[in-house]
Amino acid sequence: MINVTLYSRTDCHLCEQAQADLVALQTEIPHNLTVIDVDSNPDLRRAYGVEVPVVEVGPYKLRAPFDLQELRITLMAAQDRREQLDSLGDAAYKQTVQNSQSWSSADGIAYWLSNHYLALFNFFVLIYLGLPVLAPVLMKAGLEAPAWVIYRVYSTMCHQLAFRSFFLFGEQLDYPRAVAGVKGLLTFAQATGLGEGTTAQELIAARTFVGNEVIGYKVALCERDVSIWGGLLLFGVIYSLTGRRLPALPWYLWLVIGIIPIGIDGVSQLLSQPPFNFYVFRESTPLLRVLTGGLFGVATAWFGYPMTEEAMAETRRIMATKRLRLRTNLPTSKPATS
Repeated sequence: MINVTLYSRTDCHLCEQAQADLVALQTEIPHNLTVIDVDSNPDLRRAYGVEVPVVEVGPYKLRAPFDLQELRITLMAAQDRREQLDSLGDAAYKQTVQNSQSWSSADGIAYWLSNHYLALFNFFVLIYLGLPVLAPVLMKAGLEAPAWVIYRVYSTMCHQLAFRSFFLFGEQLDYPRAVAGVKGLLTFAQATGLGEGTTAQELIAARTFVGNEVIGYKVALCERDVSIWGGLLLFGVIYSLTGRRLPALPWYLWLVIGIIPIGIDGVSQLLSQPPFNFYVFRESTPLLRVLTGGLFGVATAWFGYPMTEEAMAETRRIMATKRLRLRTNLPTSKPATS
């Protein structure tokens, strides 16, 4: 028997007529009818709120206005399709039918994830960003062993060059190279005596140096990476607080705001230094790294999170419909609520 879902709402004459027509077709074309009030679920309301009544049966969908004859044709088409697929005996189809008749643990996990994915994203970003900040805190507290574990783990994901990193508990927040031209700050060479990082040996020293009691202790991610992940977290929190309603940033604005600034700053620095040396040596400033990294993080999240929400909203709609249909599971029904 085919399953028919009628998306409806109270005080809707067309919805009442559609339900009456479907009930009248029960004898001619037997079917399980589930009537769902779209106002009981925000995802259903967004999907069908201005279109009700909507009838969904298998791959077929009817949107108002429609009449009894159109309903009959749609149900007959769905019934013929079901009979043809049943006759083929396809294992995959049989499994799909079997899955549609029960609420599995996989359904529960998918439904839960579709509702809580953003909280998970924000949590993982917070952990990923928080551990590098925890490393200098641990160093300051004298807990060097766990701090070094964090530094070593994150060294596989970031260059950790000290002259491009933040420092906590010291005289300055950062110690840039002299060539960066930042006035009013001790340079990395002045503060540490390890050189400007112009040779392979000096670069290794800058990478492995984590700080001391005087100049502070290095965050285990570079300034740009901290800003990127901070931007992702900032937008994730804002997106959550606004009820995940912000539209996606257009791709061209993502390029202009997120990709181009960080590309110009990072690539121009890279190509000006060994082993490339394409033009005059250039070192970005802490401010530029923070600005371009933050813009990239916010723009990327703004571009990606709303698109993820669209996919998750569709998953929630499908799962909510299935759960309500399984709860009802009667030849005719009153409007169901979630």
